[in-house]
Amino acid sequence: MIKVLIAEDDPMVAQINRKCIKAVEGFQVVGTASNGEEALKLIKSTKPNLLVLDIYMPKLNGLQLLKNIRKEDLAVDVILVTAAKDLSSIEEGFKWGVVDYLVKPFELARFRTALEDYKNRKLQLSKKERIAQEDIDQIILGKKIKSTHLDLDKGMHQKTMEKIKTCLLQDVEAKSALEVAEALGLARVTVRRYLEHLVEIGEAEVEIQYGTVGRPQHRYFLKRPI
Repeated sequence: MIKVLIAEDDPMVAQINRKCIKAVEGFQVVGTASNGEEALKLIKSTKPNLLVLDIYMPKLNGLQLLKNIRKEDLAVDVILVTAAKDLSSIEEGFKWGVVDYLVKPFELARFRTALEDYKNRKLQLSKKERIAQEDIDQIILGKKIKSTHLDLDKGMHQKTMEKIKTCLLQDVEAKSALEVAEALGLARVTVRRYLEHLVEIGEAEVEIQYGTVGRPQHRYFLKRPI
């Protein structure tokens, strides 16, 4: 059971948070604090796994509380649920290690997703004594970005995929499936399948060029690291 402490000075929002948390299996609300000082005391006495934290609170605001939690090395994860949507607050929150950031007024479905993601992450970590890079990627990136090595469709080969990616990287301009196929001596339909797979997993993008006659042309390029 994941123990949760709510730090929120608005009683109505605190009650909404409590109901949403109680509706997700595997969570238990162990307390509610209406200001930062009270929250800090409850963290030490109830030892929650997760703190659902507002920023705008009296006596000790959420960011100040977050800093104190880290400086005192208190073992609690934090999800910020706040009306603060300025860049400095968001950057400060992630700097001090929040696992998620929700802006009020938030959708209950988004809050539920934050809780479910947190629960799944803890569950995955608890099952393993040693963590591989693939495990970390799955925990952090989830389904957003997949490994082409692990998730190639049936009939695809890693070496062919690497050749196609290398070909795309050789030129700044996007290339069509035909251009890649001719460069590598492969069938256009085969290359098109690999290119569409790269787009699907988020490693490539496609541009559609419309000419004066004929069908629009799909041109592909790999996303470069920022």
